[in-house]
Amino acid sequence: MDESFDFTSQENIDCLVCHEQTGSYRKGPGGRVADPSVLREAAWSVQKPSRRNCGSCHFNGGGGDGVKHGDLDSSLLEPARNLDVHMSSEGAGFDCVRCHTTQAHFISGRCYKIPAFTERKSLIDDDQVHRISCVSCHTAAPHHSLAKLNDHTDVVACQTCHIPKFARELPTKMWWDWSSAGQHEDNGAPVIRKGELGKDVYHGGKGDFVWEKNVIPDYFWFNGSLEYVLLSDRIDPDEVVKLNRVMGSRDDPRSRIYPFKVHRGKLPYDTRNLNMLSINLAGDGKEAFWKSYQWEDALQSGMEAHGMEFSGSFDFIETEYHFPTTHMVAPREDSLQCRDCHSREGRLASLGGFYMPGRDRSTAVDFWGWLLVFLSVAGVTSHGLLRAVARRLAGREGE
Repeated sequence: MDESFDFTSQENIDCLVCHEQTGSYRKGPGGRVADPSVLREAAWSVQKPSRRNCGSCHFNGGGGDGVKHGDLDSSLLEPARNLDVHMSSEGAGFDCVRCHTTQAHFISGRCYKIPAFTERKSLIDDDQVHRISCVSCHTAAPHHSLAKLNDHTDVVACQTCHIPKFARELPTKMWWDWSSAGQHEDNGAPVIRKGELGKDVYHGGKGDFVWEKNVIPDYFWFNGSLEYVLLSDRIDPDEVVKLNRVMGSRDDPRSRIYPFKVHRGKLPYDTRNLNMLSINLAGDGKEAFWKSYQWEDALQSGMEAHGMEFSGSFDFIETEYHFPTTHMVAPREDSLQCRDCHSREGRLASLGGFYMPGRDRSTAVDFWGWLLVFLSVAGVTSHGLLRAVARRLAGREGE
């Protein structure tokens, strides 16, 4: 309810959220159990976390189904094989914990300031490694019948080819503009407008949205680490603010070309102090934005909660947030083909800094390549003509 909550105390961790299997256990504002009568059955149902347990938070991050992660939404509760070959009952039938292995409640992940793995080992190489990357199970040479594809694994992540699109079943939010928030009815209820995909395209408490389905990812060099902009960091008001930055480069041997959802929008920033601002959205006081719809009060109290200064002068700035895409793995037959990347207008057209056949042009490479082709054709032709002449001469001598 307030800043007195102790996040370090194990007594404040609700075990049932992750372990009960009835689906009827709910908590309301302030952490109160919505219906205490379900507690006994919930306690009796405790098992290892199911896909539904994990999805109750991760499918609904950001305030709704599919808002944040384009590759995580409720369609993965019972996915068809063509949506996710790992989770589908027609495929491997995995739950989340099959890959996100856990020791003493430390759940393995991969996209943090310090990545979960620093060496690309498979379980075949070392059975103590946490099962968290594709390589862990499939090794760095997964293509048996198409061995040429194995030449890509040192620079291309498996997800790049095997997740051709995300949000393939349900839409995901791609744009969120807080600057337009504030429209409300006379009774204080926020104005809400629905769009073609059945989702809110405007919400008075949150602003304008754009939702999309079957989204082609953006691609970056990624070494497993993300770096984040803090409220204390100075920003450039003339640039789009990358709220998290994808770490990696072509020269980094740990980096791979990796697919991302780039969530874009507008957020408030301090035009004098040049830092991003925190919003008090739902506090108890009247200064909360969802109570008063007054930006100045909501930003002032939001920054005070962090013990930080607000100059009183603010505006909205465009932002980007990068979500690595690693779920919704398509069947092999639906993966990308060579031409999807190796072409002038392919998916990697904007990813520079290296030469890629089929996409890039080099005068020197073209000259020497065509010269080699010409010399090869000339050599074969000359050889054929010489053999024909020699055969004819040999025939005359025999006469």
